[in-house]
Amino acid sequence: MLIQENISLKPFNTFGIDVLADYFVSINTVEELKSVLTVKDYPNKLILGGGSNMLLTQDVNALVIHINLKGIDVVNEDEQWVYIKANAGENWHEFVLWCINNNYGGVENLSLIPGNVGTAPIQNIGAYGVELKDVFYSCEAISIDDGSLVHFSNEDCDFGYRNSIFKQHAKGKYIITSVTFKLSKQHHKLHINYGTIASQLEDMQVKQPTIQDISKAVITIRESKLPNPKEIGNSGSFFKNPIISKTLFDKLKANFVDMPNYPVSETEVKVPAGWLIEKAGFKGKRFGDYGVHKNQALVIVNYGNAKGEDILKLSKLIQNTVNRLFNINIEAEVNII
Repeated sequence: MLIQENISLKPFNTFGIDVLADYFVSINTVEELKSVLTVKDYPNKLILGGGSNMLLTQDVNALVIHINLKGIDVVNEDEQWVYIKANAGENWHEFVLWCINNNYGGVENLSLIPGNVGTAPIQNIGAYGVELKDVFYSCEAISIDDGSLVHFSNEDCDFGYRNSIFKQHAKGKYIITSVTFKLSKQHHKLHINYGTIASQLEDMQVKQPTIQDISKAVITIRESKLPNPKEIGNSGSFFKNPIISKTLFDKLKANFVDMPNYPVSETEVKVPAGWLIEKAGFKGKRFGDYGVHKNQALVIVNYGNAKGEDILKLSKLIQNTVNRLFNINIEAEVNII
């Protein structure tokens, strides 16, 4: 375990923001993690996973602990279900492909989401009608206070839309070291009626889709809309889709007849933030080295050497403009650091 000084975090965040960490260490075992948490010389610590859900706006005056725990294992199974434990440092998309290659169903709609397994429960990642909570069984986490290993069940995590206990009253108190998933081995429940999955499967001439087909369809859709972070810096969807009252939606619908929505309850609907941002005129708009992606208004991009504060400034401009036009607040999905 080597603690380094003045390390650039550009390779460790998908926005590609070049800031310095005073100190940096990559953790490969739970024992190393427990050990580094006890070091008194570095009172300020920042936990870093895949770096896909953060915007770094300044140099980090702390010890950055990069969670690089690897390994995927089947821990239990029966005729219908398999329980898979994946360590926190596993790349999410590679984990999804591993499951699909083994014909384990449930995560196929979550293909190509950036980030690592360990950060997935924090955000309750989701796409195309499926959320992490739908396949989450439990997770293990280290308490930052005393180094103890704590188990969290699905119910313990208090999952909500892009939300969990780890973003609320447990924020900053635990480091997830592994996640156990409950996936189907046969009779997979397929989700093909969200977004353009059904039409993409039709284009692929697939009439009886498998989980492999759905994954390929999702990958094709995402690649057509979302930039590859290895080519253009981004964190995927920058904003959450807002949930508004049906009363406000009906009022807006009178002026914006094409305004899409997804019912949440009898009194609330979810409105696509991308649609709001596009209507506000930001889709494809560029401001020097940063801007909004041409194919997906939800994605703010770093075209090269943008600073984190530039991207933060643009995000606030978007939020203020959407609020002024629609009286809707859109929240950032990424963590601002």
